[in-house]
Amino acid sequence: MMAAQGRALSHLKVVEAGSFIAGPFCGQILGDLGADVIKIEPPLAGDAMRKWGAVKASNGQSLWWSVISRNKQSLTLDLRRSEGQAVFRDLVRTADVLIENFRPGVLEDWGLAPEMLRRDNPGLIVARVSGFGQTGPLRNKAGFAAVAEAEAGLRTLTGFPDRPPVRVGISIGDSLAGLYAAIGILAALAVRDRIGGFGQDVDVAITESVLGVMESIIAEYADSGAIRQRAGMALPGIAPSNLYPTADGTSVIIAANADGLFRSLCTAMGRPDLAQDPRFASHIDRGRHQAEIDAIVAQWTAGHVQSDIVALMDRHGIPAGVVNTAAEVARHTHFRDRSAIIEVADPDIGPVTMQGTFPRLGRTPGAVRWTGPRLGEHTREILARRLGYGEEDIENLHAGGII
Repeated sequence: MMAAQGRALSHLKVVEAGSFIAGPFCGQILGDLGADVIKIEPPLAGDAMRKWGAVKASNGQSLWWSVISRNKQSLTLDLRRSEGQAVFRDLVRTADVLIENFRPGVLEDWGLAPEMLRRDNPGLIVARVSGFGQTGPLRNKAGFAAVAEAEAGLRTLTGFPDRPPVRVGISIGDSLAGLYAAIGILAALAVRDRIGGFGQDVDVAITESVLGVMESIIAEYADSGAIRQRAGMALPGIAPSNLYPTADGTSVIIAANADGLFRSLCTAMGRPDLAQDPRFASHIDRGRHQAEIDAIVAQWTAGHVQSDIVALMDRHGIPAGVVNTAAEVARHTHFRDRSAIIEVADPDIGPVTMQGTFPRLGRTPGAVRWTGPRLGEHTREILARRLGYGEEDIENLHAGGII
C-alpha cells in the first residue's frame, strides 16, 4: 500500500461509503491532497462507477473510474449484513472522516447512525451527501444532480430563451456537492482540532450545493420580483461579454464589461469614439444597450481571424479566449506546463491522461499516486494490518460473501 509523504492531509484517515459521483468526488479531493482514503464497495459488483462513461475496449474499465477513484484503496464489504456492519464499525473506529452518500436513513437502518459510531470514536466527522439533505419534507426523495440542478434553479438559466432549458454537459451538481462536502469536512476538522476532540455531521444537499453558487438570483427576486431567465451566450446586463464570430469561421470570447476594459477594447478596435458614446459610458449604460454594443463588437470580430483577435486582446490586457474541445484542452501547452493535464500509469489499461490535482499548494502539493484500484485490491491488507484481523477471520468473511 502506497503512503503519502509530505502531503497536506497525509495524517488524515478517511472511509468513503457510497457510490456514483458526489461522495466519491469529495473522497477524490481529499485523496489528491494526501489523505488515506479507503473506499468501500459491494463484493462482486463493485461501485457502479466502474462501468460509467467511456470504457477501454480491452477490458471494459471505465476511464472515469481511473480519475474519480485515484489515490483510493478498495475494500469490498457487504454493509447490508450484520457481519459486514461489524467490520465497518471496526474500520470507522480508526478513521477521522466518514463520507457517505446513501439516501437519508440508510445508515440508521443498518445500525450505523453517526451518533452510534461516535460512541467508539467521538472525534469522527461524518459527511452526509444526499439529494435534498438529512432534514426537510423532501429528505427521502431521490435526487441525482440533474434533478438537483433543476430544483435549485440552475437549469432554468441554461440555454436560449426560445428553447427548453438544457443541462451542462457534466454532472455539475454532484461535483459542487463534493466540493462543499470537502470544505465542510476541513472546517469540522479545524474546529475539532482547535477546541478539542468532538466530531460532528456535515450535511450536504446537492440541491443546496447548486443553490450556493446561484449568485444573486434569489435576492433579485425578493427585492423586485425579477426572475432571471435564459439568455443564451450572454449574461443580461453584462456587456460586452459574449461569444463573437470571426473571419475564419470560428469564434472568440471577449469579456470587456468593466469600464477600464471597455475603454481598452475601444482602443484595440480602433473605435475610441465608442468610449465617449453615452449609450456605453458606464457598466450600467452598456447593460441597458447590450444588444447594440454586442452587435458592434461582433461586426468588428467578423473581420478578423481568431488568433489575431486573441493576440490583440492579450496585448491590451483584455480577457479573451477560445472555446476548446477536449482534444485542445488535452494538448494545451499552458495546462501541460502547470501539470493541470497529466499522464498516470494504470497497471491494467496503460497510461491515462487526466486532470491534475487542484488547488495547488506551494509547500505540500497534492499528487496522483495511483489510478482507481481493482475491486477489493486492498481488502485483505486493510483487514490484517489496520484492523488486526487474523487469516482465519479474513477467510471466514470471504467464504461468507461479506468481503
